[in-house]
Amino acid sequence: MYKLLCIVVVISSLILSCKPDNKLEQEIAKVEVNLTIERFDRLFAATNASNLPELKRDYPFMFSERYHDSVWIAKINDTLQLELNAQVAKVHGDLIETQQEIYNLFQHLKFYFKEFREPRVITFVQDVDYRNKTIVTDSIVLVALDTYLGANNELYIRVYDYIKQNLKPSQIAPDLAEQYAKQRIFQSRRKSLLDEMIYSGKLLYFKEIMLPQISDEEKIGYSKADLEWAQLNESNIWSHFVENELLFSTDPKLTARFINPAPFSKFNLDLDADSPGRLGQYMGWQIVRAYVKNNKGSIQDILNLDAEEIFNNSRFKPQK
Repeated sequence: MYKLLCIVVVISSLILSCKPDNKLEQEIAKVEVNLTIERFDRLFAATNASNLPELKRDYPFMFSERYHDSVWIAKINDTLQLELNAQVAKVHGDLIETQQEIYNLFQHLKFYFKEFREPRVITFVQDVDYRNKTIVTDSIVLVALDTYLGANNELYIRVYDYIKQNLKPSQIAPDLAEQYAKQRIFQSRRKSLLDEMIYSGKLLYFKEIMLPQISDEEKIGYSKADLEWAQLNESNIWSHFVENELLFSTDPKLTARFINPAPFSKFNLDLDADSPGRLGQYMGWQIVRAYVKNNKGSIQDILNLDAEEIFNNSRFKPQK
């Protein structure tokens, strides 16, 4: 019996290893990427008046010409800056895991977009500006490590729970992927709730392709309980959108209710407090997934399609 069980396990493993997705990932794993994370945060923390000019020569784009050197020296010695430096050093250390996640992201970008060239990746500290956690250009990527210290970090005590739940190291790669997605998505108009849903769905689909190793919770920035709530209530959410004729409505308040970050989604029902925010994003993701399942096209083709074309050809049916 034991031998039979072993044979079954081996055969199952072989079958799984031959799945197209696994073969594709094996090809992507061969893509060579040149990646070094430049720790500007450490360099700045160790700077003094004598070596500041050298650091400014090496990283001119990190220093505004509007400020005299004395301003930068004062910032280096500021109490808050010193605490931020200490917390970043404690949480992020050598960044080995983060570097591997970014490396995997760049492998996928390079595989799917032949024009992609690895940028310089530079980490820094910026006074917990969580609205600008990452900045992505063709040649430079900036990552504010003080916005990824973990939801329970003492520095986030005044930050709303629904925001700080994603101020954690595992969100660095998903946030970078989203910035790259925004550079590659074309959508001629974003007027209706459906437009916003599909746009969000494209962002999440992009993450799904570029970061297949991470969980769906990490892709959308939900807790496990939030994702389970969305999945269990998918049919009810869809019915609410359809029955109340919200999909093609251009009421700007709908974006705040169902797309933008918020503690919960606003159906104006008793269940609101139990719901996660951004359920319009979640539903848009399911529509785009349905389209991909039922239609052919490259990732760039899908990113370029209009919302109504994706919706009309998705044959989307919510889970029951």
